Amino acid sequence: MSAGPTPGSPPGSLMADAATATAALEPIPPDAVPEAVGAPPPRGPGGVPRRREWLLTDAPASRAQAAWGRRYQAWLAFRRNPLAMVGLAVILVMLLLILLAPVLATHDPGIQELDNRLAAPSAQHWLGTDELGRDVWSRLLYGGRITLGMVVAVVLLVAPLGLLVGCVAGYAGGIWDRLLMRVTDVFLAFPRLILALAFVAAMRPGVESAVIAIALTAWPPYARLARAETLTIRRTDYVAAARMTGASHARIVLRHVMPMCMPSLVVRVTLDMSSIILTAAGLGFLGLGAQPPLPEWGTMIATARRFILEQWWVALMPGIAIFAASLAFNLLGDGLRDVLDPKQR
Repeated sequence: MSAGPTPGSPPGSLMADAATATAALEPIPPDAVPEAVGAPPPRGPGGVPRRREWLLTDAPASRAQAAWGRRYQAWLAFRRNPLAMVGLAVILVMLLLILLAPVLATHDPGIQELDNRLAAPSAQHWLGTDELGRDVWSRLLYGGRITLGMVVAVVLLVAPLGLLVGCVAGYAGGIWDRLLMRVTDVFLAFPRLILALAFVAAMRPGVESAVIAIALTAWPPYARLARAETLTIRRTDYVAAARMTGASHARIVLRHVMPMCMPSLVVRVTLDMSSIILTAAGLGFLGLGAQPPLPEWGTMIATARRFILEQWWVALMPGIAIFAASLAFNLLGDGLRDVLDPKQR
């Protein structure tokens, strides 16, 4: 507590002490108080949160605010790329169509109308019918579930495997690095489609066999990329600090190395989705992927190749779907690379 005024204090000093005490009793304005950790966004006129200012502030008040600010800035940079936005829109429309296939399909994709074979597009059959009278539009919707489902399954298998192999090889070095990279070189020595055909031939043709075969041939590029990133990351100061605190090698790889490799891996996965789609459709076209009567896009082209000159719509529609999906993922990958890859900034 401060001492009271002394008997010999000048009058000006007494007035200053009184003003200070009065100011201490006044309420502090809300704008003068810095935001607390995790505080909600500041509010503008009418109590509406100023979310943009909160996200773009140069002095975030918490780690969560800083993380959301980085995400929002990345979205703004991505949104400035019109081709990337087109790719994202096409992918979202495709996903919406295949998710709503039971609602949007006009016919059962397996129902045959032999008296209406190879019918041209009409109000009853929007994209015509195939050689067995099955509705092409309905089969296209349900076929997207199989084709894009195979792509998602392959990505969920190869991305973690390639990331783990590359991070372990790059961080451990020595004999582990040489051993894992030589195995990777063996898989990279063969063309992906040829190696996938060999794996499927060793198993029975089907969707599961195609997914496993594509996954076994698609992981080496991710391992190479993760290893190159890890060779740089393992020499950083924060990894050395983690070692000094007694963190185990497994914890360093899982908590410090792998998260730093994720942006480059996400870009590579997005760019590789188009090649995975083409490989899956190629296996289906060769009769080693999805088997009839499943409405997979590659299988639909294979069964319709005999009518491609006269009844062009039967093979053209799944071909357009494969082309649109591949192009959309390429455009999306280019946009993500410009945003996430530090070498492109």
